[in-house]
Amino acid sequence: MKIGVQTKNVIEDRNPLEGFGLLRQAGFTCCDFSLNAYLLNSSLYRSETNDFFDQSEHELEAFFMPHKDAAKAAGIRISQMHMPYPNYVPNGGDELNNYLKTVVAPKSLKICAFMDCRYIVIHGFKLAHYLGSEEAEWEKTLEFIEYLAPLAKALGITLCIENIYTGIGSHIVEGPCCDARKAAVRIDAINEKYGAEVLGFCFDTGHANLVGIDFERFITALDYRLKVLHIHDNDGISDLHQIPYTFTKTRENLPSTDWNGFVRGLRKIQFDGVLSFETAPVLTAFPESMKRSVLAFIADIGRSFAGAIES
Repeated sequence: MKIGVQTKNVIEDRNPLEGFGLLRQAGFTCCDFSLNAYLLNSSLYRSETNDFFDQSEHELEAFFMPHKDAAKAAGIRISQMHMPYPNYVPNGGDELNNYLKTVVAPKSLKICAFMDCRYIVIHGFKLAHYLGSEEAEWEKTLEFIEYLAPLAKALGITLCIENIYTGIGSHIVEGPCCDARKAAVRIDAINEKYGAEVLGFCFDTGHANLVGIDFERFITALDYRLKVLHIHDNDGISDLHQIPYTFTKTRENLPSTDWNGFVRGLRKIQFDGVLSFETAPVLTAFPESMKRSVLAFIADIGRSFAGAIES
């Protein structure tokens, strides 16, 4: 199995070859290209944008050409990408949300195709609290997906919805796409409608841990629809995006995250995709001089997962 990690906090625009080379030296052969780094969620939640996605397709291709060339030179495949998120900002206003839908999203798909990347992760709309039900929330997300589906089909790209959490008061609760059986039915319906694999799933281990999802059941319910992974750890309280096995729930050092269930689920469905880590925040917690060794440690955990899944 291939091992991947986020490019955020590793790849710098001024010299992408250095960062991609570092990933290869650390033991990775794939990466999750952090397109969301070019339009931050922290800005979007304040209804702030920048002009990055206002560039023409030609200008965006010219900007990312050094990244594409550097990845190839280093032997790193861009196996997945994360669209800027949120894809819809509650109370963000029609102008902002229309911009995210009609400008940012289609150009993200074009960039994904240009980078020879098959999968791009999107976030479902966090609207159940506002609309009164998960079904109404899904209908709004579905409108966004169907807007992009013809372009995704034409480009040979699969949009991947992921399980995310939301907050109500001071509580973290299930957000969009936290019901695997509903997700499976919805994915099949979309793909049948468009006659192509335009929709798949991204399983996020950290988000699943926060809301108490049973990893093995969730993964096996998704089965072949599971296309990409976001692997990271937390304490069950906050979305920390840390290295797996970082947190324990007892003095006997039982992991706070069900990594055994994760392995069993992937083994059951014979998952043959990339074991991709979403651990970018980890890299800022260590001295810069330790970046290579930290990345190598994450890659080693990936190889351990791969060995257990394939055994």
